[in-house]
Amino acid sequence: MSESPRPSYPPKTLCLLRLSAIGDVSHMLPMVHTLRHCWPDTRLTWIIGETEVALVERLEGIEFVVFRKSRGLHAYRDLTRILESRRFDGLFLMQVALRAGLASLCIRSPVRLGFDRARAREVHGLFVNHRIAPDIRPHVIDGFMGFLKTSGIEPDRFQYRWDVPEDPLARAWAEEQLPDGPPIVVISPCAGNPERNWRNDRYARVADHLAEAHGMRVVVTCSKELEQVKFTNEMCARMRHPPINMAGRTNLQQLLAVLRRARFMIGPDSGPIHLATIADIPALGLYANSNPRRTGPYRSLDWCVDRYDDAAVYRFGQKASNLRWGYKIHDADVMGLITVDEVIRMAEKLLADLAAEED
Repeated sequence: MSESPRPSYPPKTLCLLRLSAIGDVSHMLPMVHTLRHCWPDTRLTWIIGETEVALVERLEGIEFVVFRKSRGLHAYRDLTRILESRRFDGLFLMQVALRAGLASLCIRSPVRLGFDRARAREVHGLFVNHRIAPDIRPHVIDGFMGFLKTSGIEPDRFQYRWDVPEDPLARAWAEEQLPDGPPIVVISPCAGNPERNWRNDRYARVADHLAEAHGMRVVVTCSKELEQVKFTNEMCARMRHPPINMAGRTNLQQLLAVLRRARFMIGPDSGPIHLATIADIPALGLYANSNPRRTGPYRSLDWCVDRYDDAAVYRFGQKASNLRWGYKIHDADVMGLITVDEVIRMAEKLLADLAAEED
């Protein structure tokens, strides 16, 4: 990794490269809001994935350039063509995947800032010439904020904001689907990786409890992926109180609009659990395969059911503290360590905390 001079701060132009996924794009928002606050005259360009852009494209003051991975090798040619006449003062390479590293070769910048060696994988170091400072066991969001610290922005200026402008059409759709009435809880039971899914019969028991004990309307959602729709429909069939089933019926903006009408949401380590933070509602996260202290909903960590340490003992016979930070336990059985009773207890605590805040 050859060193090159750092630009004067703030730079006139800065390119951010984070392609995916939904959760990590939502984690980017505090960093982006901080940049807009601290460097208002810097022209920001964000290279982003074709699915993820729908979540943030309404943000003002940012140019979005879409990397369409569905086009395979042609995606790199497309990106090169879009940027061939451009030169940036700096590049933040904020994704260690090889795909992101290769995409960064389409971007001309004298300063290419990437992750420290401990967090770098997939030959990330070949694509950068500066690294952020190491950090001890950070949340993903705090890791992103490391790019700002290295660039001279003091932590007391950080803007921990996740707001994105509402889509008025999505809001109108959600209002039509969910008119005013009893409080809403959203259950989004599916993760992109099925090994992070909790059992749908257990979700059904939690949903029935919330309907019976608190009179809540239960809304269930998932992506349009057929296996997720099947899983969610099976969950609905197990419920004694029929939910409002939106499985496969929402795009990202519609899901965000639904969440904005909810009291709180429940789900595993997945994109929707982080959309709750954008919607400014609590998220009850179910974690066993991964560590919520690294990837959990940032404002709702105290409401996560955390069995990651138990999962490490179950799978490896040792505590999670002995595993590499951020290690994901690839064992579908460990989600079974989460019981219905503890999820109900956490939901009761969450509702009590919300009631106390409102008194």
